[in-house]
Amino acid sequence: MNTEHDWTTTPVTADMLRGFLDLEVTAHGLLPHRLPAPARRQIPDEQLTLAEAQPSGVRLVFRTKATAIELDTLPTKRVYQGFPAPADGVYDLLVDGRLAAQAAVPGGNVRMITDMVTQTSELHEGPVGTARFTGLPARDKDIEIWLPHTEITELIALRTNAAVDPAPDRGRKVWLHHGSSISHGSNAAHPTAIWPALAAARGGVELVNLGFGGSALLDPFTARAMRDTPADLISLKIGINIVNTDAMRLRAFAPAVHGFLDTIREGHPTTPLLVVSPVLCPVQEGTPGPLMPDFANGTLKFKATGDPAERAAGRLTLIVIREELARIVGQRAVEDPNLHYLDGRELYGEQDYAEFPLPDEVHPDPAGHHRIGENFAQLAFGDDGPFATKTA
Repeated sequence: MNTEHDWTTTPVTADMLRGFLDLEVTAHGLLPHRLPAPARRQIPDEQLTLAEAQPSGVRLVFRTKATAIELDTLPTKRVYQGFPAPADGVYDLLVDGRLAAQAAVPGGNVRMITDMVTQTSELHEGPVGTARFTGLPARDKDIEIWLPHTEITELIALRTNAAVDPAPDRGRKVWLHHGSSISHGSNAAHPTAIWPALAAARGGVELVNLGFGGSALLDPFTARAMRDTPADLISLKIGINIVNTDAMRLRAFAPAVHGFLDTIREGHPTTPLLVVSPVLCPVQEGTPGPLMPDFANGTLKFKATGDPAERAAGRLTLIVIREELARIVGQRAVEDPNLHYLDGRELYGEQDYAEFPLPDEVHPDPAGHHRIGENFAQLAFGDDGPFATKTA
């Protein structure tokens, strides 16, 4: 065995990565994207531009006997003007599927958000850094390095003190999921602790996570990206962003859902497809958006600013969204037996809210992510679930 300092450098290539839809060659290295280039050209705002480039669920996978691993990256960290900088993003290293080590990369670029509503920002460039992992077991093992879920990460160089081989195909089903900031991982402690990663581990599947903070808005380009992405299982968590952005009325919502589903079915006509309505969010249950930040008590919380009386005129609330999604799925399932519906309150409802309140009134804390992941795994991947993976 080489010493820790007898490094072998292995180029980072597409076949070493999971959970991405596109790779951009940058001046420094490779930037994983979670939307393909044609979709990115149609993005209308900076919020989704930033969110899709944050590698939630993206990981390097390989096999090695190395006891030490270094990964050079250039992170881009998001900081809100007037607020303290968040902690550096976490890199999770898994050995044979189990979390074995964590690291961070200090420095890097800083994306300063100058307007929280419009997501207007300024980029301040910084240096490349290194995530280091040592003391790993000196045997053949599968390695996964999950990238920070909310930190844009350019991949530059991988060094190990033993040879790197391709990861073998373990025959796992691919689960393609689309959702909002909760699916993206807001407030989760580290990348394998976002609820889709937790559920994927319980279900024994390979995750492709298209959870985009603030941007699950039934965009046609996202539907086309899902249509064109190989998958064995598909889920859509729809509704919260449409309500909290006040993006559409009921008249537009129903056809938009049908269109999104139609597009996915063009590429996945019989794939199990689970439509999930919003989890409990008291501030938006009966009050329309838009949702606005509230700093009244010195901490960031969110409040809905619409008029509940306007529900009769087609303004959307979470109650309305759930009713409409259940109706649409029920209607379509008559001819599409592989289409299923799950009320999001079965993932996080009144009892869960009492136990794990939403710190900012919208996003769960780390314990809430664990609860959602556990509930999804049981309801979707369990023996009686639409994603049951048991074969015998």
